[in-house]
Amino acid sequence: MRAIDAGLLICHECHQLNRHDPEAHPQLCTRCGAHVHARRPNSLVRTWALLITAAVLYIPANLLPIMTVNSLGSGQSDTIMSGVLELVHLGMFPIAAVVFIASILVPTFKLVGIALLLYSVQRHQPMSARQRILMYRFIEWIGRWSMLDIFVIAVLVAVVNFGSLASILPGYGATAFASVVVLTMLAALTFDPRLIWDNTELDDPHE
Repeated sequence: MRAIDAGLLICHECHQLNRHDPEAHPQLCTRCGAHVHARRPNSLVRTWALLITAAVLYIPANLLPIMTVNSLGSGQSDTIMSGVLELVHLGMFPIAAVVFIASILVPTFKLVGIALLLYSVQRHQPMSARQRILMYRFIEWIGRWSMLDIFVIAVLVAVVNFGSLASILPGYGATAFASVVVLTMLAALTFDPRLIWDNTELDDPHE
């Protein structure tokens, strides 16, 4: 049984359970006074909007240089993939694997995973509620690792600054990539996981 079937609503701010009052418009939390909803208003629409924007920015994030290394008057710009290939060429396989997973595989998985989650909920696709909630929790968990490239670039820009001898500058790709990470994190936050359980009986009566 869902909480809504028992007449209970949860506050998104303080997580207080509130008894549903059909006559209250809007209903306020008894603890903190925040608005309480059975489901987040326009959750799917907002999540789709954030996800599509992130998918559009994912293209320049991978095509534009993420940073430029200037050394002795000459500069070399690298995209995420060219940086990974350069690390492989230098024999730094573990670092190349970490950068590839954190900067390419993780954002791609988040984009595809959230899109599949939204599509399965909206179209009642044959995916159990357990599979959906596991996917949702995994997407939330891996989101924190997507900023690895941006963190490394920020450290290098601050540390490597020797004027004309050597310097590192962030590229437009870094801005696009950071936007993708932030937008996918917001998409995961705006998605209401309770919508997964609303489809449980339709998708799998035994779950």
